[in-house]
Amino acid sequence: MEQPVDIEKQHSDKDKQPAENDEKQTSPVVSEDPFLVKFAAPIDLENPQNWPATRKWAVTSVLSATGFNRIMVSTIMAPALSTIGSELHMSNIESVMAMSVYLLATAFGPLLIGPLSEVYGRKPMLHATNIWFLGWNIVCGFANSKGLLISARFLAGFGASAIYALAGGVLGDVWPPEQRGTSLGMYIMIPILGSACGPIIGAFIIQTTTWRWIFWSTSIIQAAMVVMSLLVFKETHAPTILKKRAKHFRKTTGNESYYTEVERLDVGRSMSGIIRNSLTRPIRMLMFHPIVQVQALMSGFSYGILYLVLSTFSDLWTNQYHESISISGLHYIAICLGEIIGCVIGGPLIDYSFRRLKRRTDGVALPEFRVPIMIPAYILGPLGLFMYGWAADKLVQWVVVDIGVAILAFGMQIGDTALQAYVIDSYPGYTSSASAATQFLRSLAAFGFPLFAPKMYEVLGYGWGNSTLAFVGLAIGIPAPLLIWAYGPKLRAKAQSSH
Repeated sequence: MEQPVDIEKQHSDKDKQPAENDEKQTSPVVSEDPFLVKFAAPIDLENPQNWPATRKWAVTSVLSATGFNRIMVSTIMAPALSTIGSELHMSNIESVMAMSVYLLATAFGPLLIGPLSEVYGRKPMLHATNIWFLGWNIVCGFANSKGLLISARFLAGFGASAIYALAGGVLGDVWPPEQRGTSLGMYIMIPILGSACGPIIGAFIIQTTTWRWIFWSTSIIQAAMVVMSLLVFKETHAPTILKKRAKHFRKTTGNESYYTEVERLDVGRSMSGIIRNSLTRPIRMLMFHPIVQVQALMSGFSYGILYLVLSTFSDLWTNQYHESISISGLHYIAICLGEIIGCVIGGPLIDYSFRRLKRRTDGVALPEFRVPIMIPAYILGPLGLFMYGWAADKLVQWVVVDIGVAILAFGMQIGDTALQAYVIDSYPGYTSSASAATQFLRSLAAFGFPLFAPKMYEVLGYGWGNSTLAFVGLAIGIPAPLLIWAYGPKLRAKAQSSH
C-alpha cells in the first residue's frame, strides 16, 4: 500500500536527543526533487518520530488521561440504572439503552473523526471533540426525561469516540515499532481502567447523593482535560506538519512549486473530493482489507465480552450474593487489577518478542512479529471466563469469582494490545482510519452484548452462559492469530490502496 509520506526511520539512540529549543529545521530538501518537502535527514526534530521522549510521553499522557474520563462515562451509570429508570419512568430495557447508546455512538463517531484527523491533523480533532463531549455530558446531568437522557448520551458518546480513532494514530505517529508495545500498554492502562472504575465510582455516588452527580462530576474532570489538552498536546500527524512546512516555504519564497507527497497524490482533487475519499476510507478498509476484518472480529468479540461483564457484574453480587450496591462495586477492582497487570507485563513482553524475532530475520521487521503473544493471551481469557462462570453459578467463595474475572481481563488486555500494535504496524499511514474501521464492530459488540446478557444468564445460568461465550472465544482466538501468522504478508500485499 502506498504511504502518504516517506517519513525517515527513527534512529535507535532516542535518549540522546538535542534540546527542544533547538528543534527548528529550515531545509525543505531531502530528495532529488528540490521542491518535494519531506523531513530532513538525518534527524529532523519536527518529525514526531524524532521528538524527545518527554514530548512523546506528554502527548501520550494527554490522550490517556482524556481517554480515562471518556471511557469511564460509558460504564459509570451501571449501578444507577434502576434509580434513574425509576425517576425518569424508564423500563429495564430503556434504562440499559441509556447506558449502551453511548457505546453505539462510539461505533459511528470514529468513522468521521478518524479520517478527518488524516486531513486536518490530530490536534483540531482532539480539541473539538473534547468540548463537544463536555457539553453533552453536562446536558445528561440536567436531563428531565428519558428521551433527552438517551439523546444526550448518544451525542456525548459521539464526541467521546474520538479517543478510539485518534489514539492508535497518535501512538503510531510518535513511537517506533520497537517501543510500540510498551507505549500502547502504558497508554491503554489508564483509559481501560476507566471502564472498570466507572461502576465503583458510580456506586458510591448513587449511595451518597443524586445520580445527576455522575455526570456533573465527570464534566468537572472533562473541563480540566480540555485545559490540559490545549496546553500540552502538539500536532503529531506527519503529513499535516509537512503541509504546514510546505505552505510556509511557498509563502516565504513566493515559489508555489513546493509540495508534499500527500499533496502530489491529491493533485486534481477538489477539497470536497479529498474529504469524501477520506470519509469512505474506514468502510473501504473494513470491506476490502482482510487484516482489518480479522482484527475487527477478534477485538470486537473481546470488547463485547468486557462490556457484558461490566454491565452484569454488579447484579451478580447484589442478586446472587446479596451484597450492597457499594460493596458490589468493589468487585470491579478485580477487573482493574487484571487489566493493570496485563498492561504492565504485556507491553514490554510484546516489544521483547518483536525485537527477538527481528534479530532472527537480520533486522527485517514484520507486523506479524506481534502474533506469538496473541495466542496464549486469547486462550487465557476464555479460561478466566470458565472459572468466573462456574464459580458464580455454584456460589463459590467470592474470591474465586474475582480471580476468574481478573484472569479474563488479563488475557484480553494482552491480546488486544498486541492486536492493536499489529494494526498500527500494518497501516502506518492510515492508522486512524484502520482503528475507526475496527472500532465500528467493537462498539457495536459493546452495545449489543449487554442487551442479551440478562436473558442469557436467566436461561443458561452463569456456568453455561459464560462457557458458551468462552467456547466462542476459543474458536475465534486460536485460529485467527494462526491465520495472520501464516497469511498476513500475502493479505497485506493484496490489500487495495486506501488513499
